Amino acid sequence: MLVLAHISDLHLDGTERATERAERVRDRLWGLPGKVDALLVTGDIADHGTEAEYEEAARLLGLRDSATPFPVLTCPGNHDSRAPYRKALLGEPAADGPVNSVHVFDDAAVLMCDSSIPGRDEGELDEETYAWIEATLDELNGDVPALLAFHHPPVALHHPLPDAYQLRRPRSLTALLERRPEVAGLITGHAHTPAATSFAGRPLVVGPGVTWTLRLPWEGEGAADRDAPPGFAFHVLDDEGRLTSHFRVV
Repeated sequence: MLVLAHISDLHLDGTERATERAERVRDRLWGLPGKVDALLVTGDIADHGTEAEYEEAARLLGLRDSATPFPVLTCPGNHDSRAPYRKALLGEPAADGPVNSVHVFDDAAVLMCDSSIPGRDEGELDEETYAWIEATLDELNGDVPALLAFHHPPVALHHPLPDAYQLRRPRSLTALLERRPEVAGLITGHAHTPAATSFAGRPLVVGPGVTWTLRLPWEGEGAADRDAPPGFAFHVLDDEGRLTSHFRVV
């Protein structure tokens, strides 16, 4: 059984508000009394994509001093910038290609995929990333279930803001999933609202935002509810390959 914590859309911008909300969630997760296998951070870590914002994220998430109680796995969102993300957050040479990574556990794998398009708000898994997903799953030989995590949901969530900037070319993702029965589910962010649906016959879970929560059209005017508490999720991939998600606020 794989247990994952999940946060998204921190939008760290150097303000006291953004830092306090992210630290509040971090402290709750770091203080958990039970076992969590990893923390997923599905994009929009920085608000402007600056090195200073990623340096704060690296400090806050313990990526520089190995102070984390479990691995922290990240992928970029549309507010992120690949070169400073690599340099200041990951400690890697600055480069502009997609930021993709795989993490293999005892009985499952998580592929953190880059759905960002530099300079754009909508998302896309490009050909390089699709080829990487295929090659990575080939190396795993279908022996373990895999989760794909990326920023942009590939389906409408029934609000005009995220629905205007969802994942482009969803048919390409559908085709990949049809070839890959070992993919047990999809985990995304971007919409700032906890949501659960399906895509191509697989569970699709959208993590809540740390910075603010999306106000749905029937909840009132104004998209951003900045007074709602920050949220996070737990995802459990069990021995039968079933993905179960639980949502919390702090």
